[in-house]
Amino acid sequence: MTDVLKVACRSPRRSTLRLFVGLGALGVCLTAGSIALGGALLVVGATIGLALIVAGTVSLQYVFAQVRADVHGVHVRTLLRRSSVPWSDVTGLYIFEKPARNAHIQRRVGLSRRGGHKRLLPLPVAWSYNDPDFDATVDSLRELHRRHSGAEPGRLPVVTHRTAGRGRIGSLVLGAALLAGAGVAAYFVPIAAADEQAWKAAAPCTVQTSVRKNGDCLSTVPAVVARTEPHQPKQSSWLYFTGSRPLHRLEVSEEAAEEFEAGDRVELTVWHHQVMEVAGAGHIWREHITGGGEVAVVAAVLALAAGYPGAQVLLRLRGRRLPDDEVLPSALPFAGALVGTALWLLPLCYLHPTTLLEPPAALPWSAAGTLFSLGLFALAWRATRVRTPGVTEATDGAVHPDGEVFLAARFLEHTDYNPHGFGTHVLLGDGPPAVTPHAGPGRFAAKRIPAQRITVKNVRRARGADGDTVPSNWHIAELEDEGRSVRLAAAPDDLTRILRELDAAKTPLDTANPEG
Repeated sequence: MTDVLKVACRSPRRSTLRLFVGLGALGVCLTAGSIALGGALLVVGATIGLALIVAGTVSLQYVFAQVRADVHGVHVRTLLRRSSVPWSDVTGLYIFEKPARNAHIQRRVGLSRRGGHKRLLPLPVAWSYNDPDFDATVDSLRELHRRHSGAEPGRLPVVTHRTAGRGRIGSLVLGAALLAGAGVAAYFVPIAAADEQAWKAAAPCTVQTSVRKNGDCLSTVPAVVARTEPHQPKQSSWLYFTGSRPLHRLEVSEEAAEEFEAGDRVELTVWHHQVMEVAGAGHIWREHITGGGEVAVVAAVLALAAGYPGAQVLLRLRGRRLPDDEVLPSALPFAGALVGTALWLLPLCYLHPTTLLEPPAALPWSAAGTLFSLGLFALAWRATRVRTPGVTEATDGAVHPDGEVFLAARFLEHTDYNPHGFGTHVLLGDGPPAVTPHAGPGRFAAKRIPAQRITVKNVRRARGADGDTVPSNWHIAELEDEGRSVRLAAAPDDLTRILRELDAAKTPLDTANPEG
């Protein structure tokens, strides 16, 4: 490494990016031409043009993107701005990983600044875990930071969608959007309920009411079916009428279009100037009226759905003092509590959309359901607590009659007792500890763990660098196997039991027969 270290990153494949920029310019011309000419090609031309404009704009951003690092700091240039961050303002670097298309992973570099601020750099970018150029650039940036900030770099944090360092903006926006949708749906509940009641109370028109123009009464009109067009459920099915009287065609369900036949004499029931019913010889189709109960259920579902991103924000606030790369507990227990709440809330909303607490049975129903939900959320709160390594409770795992216990656990590195990461469980009891690819029974394909070679260095919570395959509530034991670092992942109680068994298995008998 030279005395004067510099890093310069520009977008790879710039020729390809320039091609997309040219296509974006072509998209501008295509969109403008489609709007000017109009006609049948307006929608198609404008759609293709707008897609090309978006691709060109994104490519233009990457064409101009550049990141440089020297003795003074990190300098970032994009299409719209330039900025510099001195090394004295940088407290550390981190890797941000997020899933990409086609099972790829996108990796970028971020700067942790004083005051808790973070900044994600546009470059470099890697699309796999094995990218030597990306890793070399990150090492150079860390070396520059070490030289000119006076701070030791330590470990390189890896921030993912499961860790504490991820932002809360996305969850907040999603939750707010769902709550807004719930509010809009709730606004239409009384309107839908009034329409439903008016339809049920509507009476046939008489001589006096038939002259009313508001259509509150039910009028009947004879018609003859000319032909039918049944289609799949996601497509519209139609009834066509002879002479286009009283209308040319009527959209109906697929079943109704199959039941009616050409030449059938039918009677149409009209309400509020809309055909609500078609009655023929043995066949009746009715237009569905969206009632207040259905709209209330939609509002309740949206409100409950907003609870999940809300739970994610709550967990991030709860773990705000954790390191950025530590994995947070999963919000799935809160999802279970929301589903349990839906079991009693949705039927109540459907049956009493506008009078939730007025009927005699609704009040005890609501009270009992509320207590039930509070219990579920209390259990979810307890299940998502951040457990400190070393706090254990009794656990027995999967016990088999012959005294064997199979505990879900995984060695994260390839070893002679875990070749190619084949192990999914650790076998305890009725013999030395072993790694197995199954949950028993028996020691078929089991590989004995050489306990005499293993030393426990540390037990910690899961981090982003451990990968997404490690459950968020598991802990990691950092082991040393003859000078090599090995990680063992398992649930906290199971991990404690496995480590105790490994410590107890360190006897002179372990020196013989290293594999089971």
